[in-house]
Amino acid sequence: METKRNTIQRQLVYNAVKELDIHANAEQVYEHIITVHPSISRATVYRNLNQLAESGELLNIGSFYGTTHYDHNANDHYHFICEKCKHIYDISNCFPEIKNLTQTNGLIIKSHNLSFFGICNECK
Repeated sequence: METKRNTIQRQLVYNAVKELDIHANAEQVYEHIITVHPSISRATVYRNLNQLAESGELLNIGSFYGTTHYDHNANDHYHFICEKCKHIYDISNCFPEIKNLTQTNGLIIKSHNLSFFGICNECK
């Protein structure tokens, strides 16, 4: 995979995802950035989010409720999505046996994404 230049826009997008710390979608990232850098375009934000996810610097944790969400925590962990408030919570790596799939089945797993859906403690 080719290495992308670390442009100002790329750093702004990465920093916005980290600062928001909410498993942000592209629109939330864009809204966060334009408060300080109003000249950045939505297309630039989307392009950089995709590039950062492809390079592994951010995680694309999937599309929930019609929009893709990103996580600055690129370590192994899972997600719980509340079906009521739509909040996304981190869950620590609770399934170490997933890594054993390669040994058991001879598979080459490059990445995985596991999310749980339900009702959070706040919404119960």
